[in-house]
Amino acid sequence: MIRRITVLVGLCALLGATALGSPASATASSSPHTRFVLPKLAGSKRVCPAPAPGHAACMAVVGTTADGRPYMSPDVPSGYGPAQWETAYNLPTTAGVPQTIAIVDAYSQPNITSDLATYDSAMGLPVFPTCANDSQPSCFTVLDEHGGTSLPAPDTGWGLEISMDVEVAHAICQDCRIELYEADDSSFANLETAVNTAAGRGVQVISNSYGASGADCSTASTGGAYNHPGIAVTVSAGDDGFAKSCPAVLNTVVAVGGTTLHLNNDNTWNSETVWSGTGAGCSTMEPAKPFQKALGSWKKIGCTGRGMNDLSADANPSTGAAVWDSDYGYWQIVGGTSLSAPLIGAAYALAHNTTNWTYPGRSGYDTRSGFRDVKVGNDGPCTKAVRCHAAAGYDLPTGVGSPNGLTGL
Repeated sequence: MIRRITVLVGLCALLGATALGSPASATASSSPHTRFVLPKLAGSKRVCPAPAPGHAACMAVVGTTADGRPYMSPDVPSGYGPAQWETAYNLPTTAGVPQTIAIVDAYSQPNITSDLATYDSAMGLPVFPTCANDSQPSCFTVLDEHGGTSLPAPDTGWGLEISMDVEVAHAICQDCRIELYEADDSSFANLETAVNTAAGRGVQVISNSYGASGADCSTASTGGAYNHPGIAVTVSAGDDGFAKSCPAVLNTVVAVGGTTLHLNNDNTWNSETVWSGTGAGCSTMEPAKPFQKALGSWKKIGCTGRGMNDLSADANPSTGAAVWDSDYGYWQIVGGTSLSAPLIGAAYALAHNTTNWTYPGRSGYDTRSGFRDVKVGNDGPCTKAVRCHAAAGYDLPTGVGSPNGLTGL
């Protein structure tokens, strides 16, 4: 309890958070088919501090008001939710066959089960049961990094990350089984243990909204923890603009960049540009897969190794997710590539084709017609402009593009 209070106070100091009145219930006055009005945010702040060596930071970014405080709404979800992403990305609400999405994060969010229930109620989604056993489909369970129930200490920053990851994954694939793996801490050693545990339990998707921004790495240096053929291992690209991030830079994962997603009044897709904060880059340690090098547009990039990213989706906090976390007692609007990773991961689950590929990241390169080519925006500066600017065909900030249905997954 002392740790949780200390972290909460520290996070509030970091974000400049103050209460906007007494915390209210999280009921929404809008129907799930109504476009939630996006607030006019003045800026954004990271939820997690820069990581120590050997550790990762969560990639969640919270939207802020003009005075630098997190935007908070007591009653109505103010960011995008299931109705917006389903319509914008032409996604169904369910997979129709049993699929399991593993969410890997550090530390614990003790109220995540009740917070997910609050989120579902506000979004007009059916009650989502807690899993009674290891084979039950369409349910939610929380596990430690070894697949047991000895959960780690709470952490408020990672707690908000957990809330977004779980809520977004469930919002996109509403009949998927969601397994949250809470690593003992943010060290790569413990996060990698959680990833390997999830893979060993037979999941189809492992979503990872964390990384060491600016770091290059190789499959060998991570002990193969992110190398699981037939599983879509989605990883956030980072939120520092043009920069590599480990483990997103690995050629065995689906590196997910970030976009700014604008909608029409009926929630349909209007436009999409590069989010300026998204990570991207060329690895000097990890080679490019043949399917990446085969793209005609790849040659203009000039990477000698793996190109990060593969795909992209909504990540700009200004067009971010409505997230409920009872630590704050308010709805917040949260983005960062922490949002795009579970969004793409859940889309892979909806398509339920991950076992068709040794590395599911290849699907986007082989079937590019299933994606919208993001051609506007940049995440620079960078020494070679072609590497940090969107362009026709493949580019580093957004990969082959954002989903337009499931045909590309």
